[in-house]
Formats: sequence, structure tokens, C-alpha cells
Amino acid sequence: MSAAGRPKAAAAEERPVTLTALAQSKASDRPVVMVTAYDYPSALIADQAGVDLVLVGDSAANVVLGYESTVPVSVDELLVLTKAVRRGLRRALLVADLPFGSYEASDLEAVHTAQRFVKEGGADAVKLERAGTSIDRARAIVAAGIPVVGHLGLTPQAATALGGYRAQGRTADQAEQLAKDAVALQDAGCFAIVFEAVPAAVTELIVPRLSCLTIGIGAGPATDGQVLVWHDLLGITDGSLAKFVRTFADVRTEMLRGVTAYADAVRAREFPSTEHTYAIPADELADLTVRLAHLG
Repeated sequence: MSAAGRPKAAAAEERPVTLTALAQSKASDRPVVMVTAYDYPSALIADQAGVDLVLVGDSAANVVLGYESTVPVSVDELLVLTKAVRRGLRRALLVADLPFGSYEASDLEAVHTAQRFVKEGGADAVKLERAGTSIDRARAIVAAGIPVVGHLGLTPQAATALGGYRAQGRTADQAEQLAKDAVALQDAGCFAIVFEAVPAAVTELIVPRLSCLTIGIGAGPATDGQVLVWHDLLGITDGSLAKFVRTFADVRTEMLRGVTAYADAVRAREFPSTEHTYAIPADELADLTVRLAHLG
């Protein structure tokens, strides 16, 4: 399809997104678009839509694999999804989440896990959550030559320690610590930091103090870009959504309508019809009929 026939967002730059290009977007105040994706067809669509970064998030645990939280998902499970997404991307930069329990114990473990996502999964960068020891882990991974995205605010892997899935940085003490943690992650070499469920007024104060890329999810418009979960933004998720989610399509309703219509057509013997079946020449059919008659 020609550029003129593509959606508006996809008619933009076709060259692969690089860290340099993302830095230029920040410098020119061009908002950066990030989405999650977990399979090949979703990756194709994200790429054609012209998004800048695709995250194979550990949110796959909830929206794809059926876990109740992100904690149980394994490296091997996320690697399968990362490989699938890699095969669907040509332009967007691919970021892979490091799942809970795969990087916290030591720098060596963190680097080894990150290397697997790059070497086996084809990721361009990895993402890890929290500050604290994660700052050291980020520094070690960057030193090993792998770009890193940090993640502050509501960090789902530590939701229990945070008191549940709730906004963070709502007191001056918490917000100040967020700012310090963000600077520390930046100093450790992170090229980007995701801020999740943080008051907009707080990110407005923190973002100007950072030179790295900032990406928000429930953190207001002051960040350099935004990220949403694929199933949330397309209306596939069943049940309640976080306050910060905006649904841009109602794909679940269409999927339910289509599958229900298919089931109804099968049960009514309306499908398959003649147009959906293959023919055999009359003489061959006659010959087959005789042969089968001889078989009894």
C-alpha cells in the first residue's frame, strides 16, 4: 500500500526508530508513542500505525496468559511473545520487560536475563521496575551494552509492597523520592523512564529536571510520550479499567459479535455454504462412488 493510502500516523518516517531518533523527538517536542504488543499480528498493526516503541510488557501475564498479576510470568513465557513481536516489527523500537524474579538478585543475573531477551528474543532494549537495587541492575545492563528503560511510580511487580494498585507520589515525601529515583536511573544510563499512576502536577515538576526520555501512563501530559496496554486501548479487556485508560476502539464487541455469528451459522447449517467448499469433477466423483460401493 502506498503512503497515501495508509492511516495518517503510518505515513510518517519509515526508517527504523533509534535511540538517537527518540532523543531528537524529545528535543523537538514531538510526542513519542508507545504501546504494548504480545504477538505477531499485533506487532504488524502497531508498526503500520507508526508507533515509535513497542513494549512486550509483563502485563502479558494478565491480558494474554490469564494470571491474576504480573508476578508469576516467566522469562521463557515472555521470550516466546518477544520473538513473535520481533517478527512483526520493521520500524518500531522493541522493548522487553524483565519479569519479576529475573534480575533482582544480582547484577550478573540481571545482565544474563537482559542478554537473553536481546539475543534470543530480538529486543532492542529491556525495561525493569523500581529504583533501589534496580538502579545498580540498570547500570550493569547498560555497561553490558544493552539499552535500558526504567519504571517508577506504580510498579505492578511491587504492588503488594506499595499497598495495592494505587497512584504513587501523592505526598511531598513520595514525590521527592520519585524525583531522586528518576535522576538516579538516568545517571545509571537509562535512556527512558516510564512514570505510571503519578499525579500530573508531580511529573510536570520532575520531567524538566531530566534529559532522558519520559513516558507516561496515568502520569499526565507533561511526559515526552505515552504508553497504553494494547488490550485496554482497543477495548478488548473484560472488566474494569484503570482511571488513566482511554479506549480508542471497541474490538471486544466486534470479536464477540463475529464469533457468535459464526457459532449461530454453524448450528443453523448455514455455514459452510457452496461458496466455501471445493468441487471435484463429475467423472471423478462418479468413479469414486463406484469404488466406494465395491468397498461395501
